Amino acid sequence: MAEDSGKLKIGDDWNAIRIIALSQNNPLKAIAEFVENSIDAGARSVDIVRGKQDGQQYLRIIDDGQGIADFKYLATHIGDSIKRKLKKQGAMGIQGEFGIGLLSFWTVGEECVLSSQSGEGAAHSLRMVKGNPGFSIRPLSGLFPHSGTELCIKPLLPGVRLLSGEKIQNYLASELRDRISKSGVRIRIVDKTARCELTVEPRKFRGRLLHQLPALCSPLGDIYVELYLCEPSSSAGLGLYKQGTRVMPDIRKLEEFDRFPWNSANLEGIIDASFLQLTPGTRDGIVLDDAYESFIQSLMGIEAPLGEAIDELKKAQEEEASKSVFQKLSKAFREAFLFLPQEDYGWLAAQARNPARAGKAAGASDGLAANSHGPGANSHGPGEGAQGLGEDGLASANPGLEVSGFAEDGAEQGPMDGLAISDAENPSPEAQLRFFEHSGPLYSILASPASSVIGLGCEKRLKAVARDRARRAIEAGVEYQWSISDGSGELSGTDGQFVTFKAGLEPGISVIRLWAREGEEARAADAIITVTAELIPRGGSGIGSKKGLPGYTFQRAPGELWRSRYDMDREIIIVNSAHADFIYASRQQASKLRYIMRLYAKELVLANFPEADKSELLERMVELVLYTEDKL
Repeated sequence: MAEDSGKLKIGDDWNAIRIIALSQNNPLKAIAEFVENSIDAGARSVDIVRGKQDGQQYLRIIDDGQGIADFKYLATHIGDSIKRKLKKQGAMGIQGEFGIGLLSFWTVGEECVLSSQSGEGAAHSLRMVKGNPGFSIRPLSGLFPHSGTELCIKPLLPGVRLLSGEKIQNYLASELRDRISKSGVRIRIVDKTARCELTVEPRKFRGRLLHQLPALCSPLGDIYVELYLCEPSSSAGLGLYKQGTRVMPDIRKLEEFDRFPWNSANLEGIIDASFLQLTPGTRDGIVLDDAYESFIQSLMGIEAPLGEAIDELKKAQEEEASKSVFQKLSKAFREAFLFLPQEDYGWLAAQARNPARAGKAAGASDGLAANSHGPGANSHGPGEGAQGLGEDGLASANPGLEVSGFAEDGAEQGPMDGLAISDAENPSPEAQLRFFEHSGPLYSILASPASSVIGLGCEKRLKAVARDRARRAIEAGVEYQWSISDGSGELSGTDGQFVTFKAGLEPGISVIRLWAREGEEARAADAIITVTAELIPRGGSGIGSKKGLPGYTFQRAPGELWRSRYDMDREIIIVNSAHADFIYASRQQASKLRYIMRLYAKELVLANFPEADKSELLERMVELVLYTEDKL
């Protein structure tokens, strides 16, 4: 057979048009196409109206642009956009070029009516129906109500009826971000169904704008980048744009950019390349041609500085997170120590931060008090601050600011009552100190330690810790009464803040009941003492002489099995950040916090009980984790 050649031709024009119309599968993208047509026509105002008329839902797009001069040309030149010709003539700021945007109405509704009045000419309308190759153009009787163009699509497809005005607003804010900013067009959405009116504002990115990135150069055209360094987020991503219109919301969809630093959750922003070739039908894809290859090569120039910026941010985030974790751990261990025998955990006996207040008692959190009252029993009052531990191992709380005092007769008084008038107007430092340190009425009580273990015939000293609603220690005016509510043993000094319990000669559990009264307020708490014939020995070579909880740091030791180590010389816990358990726990902040807490508990037990056997160490660790985890 002889060789034959020729030009490609469309065998069935209508079938080709049908394929083009159905290639757009995103109704929001179609709405953005209609708005872009208005912007290309020089519109300064665009209204998108969503409503219902004669039982049919409709979508109208009304603009004040230049209007349409030739409806017949528009309907008979599918794929031959006049905008492409205008671009060749030097027109700027025009996006469309394929002449198929109007066909996108197929993915929105059944019928499209386009009405316009151009210049001084008469107003006309163009009507097209989905699935029908015909069109009709007719003049409009009467005056057209406004200059520009009006597009009406009805009835809307079932899936499109679910698109609220807010969804349209959010999509256009990202899709047309740069075009809205540069053109200054005002886009308003009137959702008559939801009875709301919205304005489309260009999307604002989170984080810090990266200014000093190297300039990007491509022989094919300009590449504009606007990148922001932000906190990690599942919604973070780099949008790919062409001349201000978003092509795809996340560049990571492209295989070449599914790698660091582009796939980092710490980057947001836009990358705009004017020379990329879009897929004409959907306009949400890129043709992988030579222009795309040049685009990839150009972006490689900023990969190194982006990586450095992300690494610096992560380092700062880890340092901040470590501070937060350590603060939470310190508070949890301090509170747990109130429930545990102090002599067993010398590591936790931190010095009070305010020497003048050392030794002043504060109990555990209200949620663990035996009889706290009111809905806020588990919440911290307005006066709660950072806590240290006094010389007796009990927390010393900072004074509150918004509390009321009590007069000598028991009546409640305001914050400034009890100060002389001259003090209120110009209070002396002594008067200010008296005011801010004045405790409120009794709110919670704790018997500390709340749980302890002693040997047969041994003694244990308990302390009553009374707190006001602001969780500050009440040091005077509270009456105490101790008793044994269950079990055996003896108490001495049952009407004071301190009491001594002496165990009997048989093993068992004794429950010590504490009642505290201040005026008409009364609270109760229990301390549980386990009397045993066989105590877990406390090693004498532990670190009980060291005061305060040690800090911690990370060390990457991939392939090594150890999870944590205590460096005695530096008084710091080293956590293996490359261990599989740490990586697994770090997926969520809460699980990471619990994991580090358990490592602390392990090191605490090992350091305080160096001579205990394995089973005894495990028993101690369960004890410490139980009371500490409850405070996280």
